[in-house]
Amino acid sequence: MEQWFEALNSFEKIYWITAIISSIILLILIIMTFIGGDVEDMSGDIDTDIDGDSGVGFQFLSFKNLMGFFTIFGWTGISCLDSGLSKGPTIAISVICGLLMMLAMATLFYYLSKLQSNGTLKLKNALNQIGEVYLTIGANRSKIGKVSINVQGTLRELDALTEEERDLRQGDVVKVKEVADNGILIVELLNN
Repeated sequence: MEQWFEALNSFEKIYWITAIISSIILLILIIMTFIGGDVEDMSGDIDTDIDGDSGVGFQFLSFKNLMGFFTIFGWTGISCLDSGLSKGPTIAISVICGLLMMLAMATLFYYLSKLQSNGTLKLKNALNQIGEVYLTIGANRSKIGKVSINVQGTLRELDALTEEERDLRQGDVVKVKEVADNGILIVELLNN
């Protein structure tokens, strides 16, 4: 192995070193991405919902994409040199292929990030949903009860009040007509 590497000229050595090192780093980054490790953000977890936060947009220039560039740059350069191309076309072809790889990876990771769900409950999504009284709700907002309702694809038991003239008892079918500022659902009896 040592003799083979010593036989290479400095131009070929640069391509081989770039290809091998960046391939190893890229492989580690991809494995960490798919098992949940995130090397882009090492600041820790914050469980909060930020209004207007649409997540990370399309990132062309990131560490992952740079490793993708150097990996394809190195292996394309090696292939060009093995095919007998001179230095000029080898550099041009390897740079173009590296940039195409960066574009492909940026697109891939952008769409992978769109698959994530943060799981934050947005009570506004309960508006106009139909549910069932779980714990008795007092008439004219006199007592907070609970309703069992499907919000964001998950069945949940949430606090509720009503403006109905009678108590809503377990099993009554209700519809959410409002969400109060404090997060309590205002429900009305369905089929008055």
